[in-house]
Amino acid sequence: MDGIKRLLRNRDFILMLGIGLGFLWGEGARWTHPLTLPVLAVAMTLSVMGIPGEIFRTPRSLVGPVLAGIVMTYPVLSGIILGISYLLIHDKNLWSGFVLVAAVPPGVAVIPFTFFLNGNGFFSLVGTMGAYLGALIITPLIALWFLGTVSIHPVKLFMIMVELILLPLVVSQVLVRTGASKRIEPFKGTITNWSFFVVTYTIVGLNRQVFLDYPLSLLPVGIIAIVSTFLLGWVIERIGRLLQIQPQTVTSLVLLGTIKNYGLAGGLSLALFSTQTAVPATVSTIFMIVYIAWLGMKSKG
Repeated sequence: MDGIKRLLRNRDFILMLGIGLGFLWGEGARWTHPLTLPVLAVAMTLSVMGIPGEIFRTPRSLVGPVLAGIVMTYPVLSGIILGISYLLIHDKNLWSGFVLVAAVPPGVAVIPFTFFLNGNGFFSLVGTMGAYLGALIITPLIALWFLGTVSIHPVKLFMIMVELILLPLVVSQVLVRTGASKRIEPFKGTITNWSFFVVTYTIVGLNRQVFLDYPLSLLPVGIIAIVSTFLLGWVIERIGRLLQIQPQTVTSLVLLGTIKNYGLAGGLSLALFSTQTAVPATVSTIFMIVYIAWLGMKSKG
């Protein structure tokens, strides 16, 4: 019984369950589709609840990690994603999907993964926070610059950004200051993981036929996912060693430079475009799970 409970709380198992169920029974995705943005907002609120308000009291110590978080997330990772997508992707929907993947901030999983891989927790925490604050401006700029106001209504995009980034940041601090976060903490991980299950299941379920009928069309998507995780992570690690950066900080830089918030990208894709536009976020999620597992084995070996 304890083993089953642990399994039902395990992030990787829950995400793979969402992917598998989406393939086996995609019909239910049309019922979960309207829930994607609300559950994402809940997941985002709980995920950033761990950012303590006290870190704002020492601004000097924040500058380096904040700048690193923004640079690794956008010029580095987004630049690679957009550059390779421009060369390999010729389908309009898939291109729009990769633009949204490039536009979103890093995955909130960067923070727990940092501790899992013995990285610099403070650096990852502040770097992620900086990237999320920067995303309030950078995300709509990237989306509107590459997709245009014809494809995206600026007001709708702004409202989604408020719902999925600004509001969770504010609500999370209210929960912390009122003490409600302490009561929520024991269930935070489980609620967050199952929220992403809903998003993952919905995206896979809605695109089930695309995956099954046109698997070769997803080959370029897989190549981009591999390059932006395994290859880019290796390059960042090598450069970090050459510059003699502390190994713990290098780990944080690798995570900030290879992991996007694919759940958010998928939610934006479903809200702003077609279901096929969410395919890049789904495929990238699968490769992210494999990549993190590989990093874990590498760190132990």
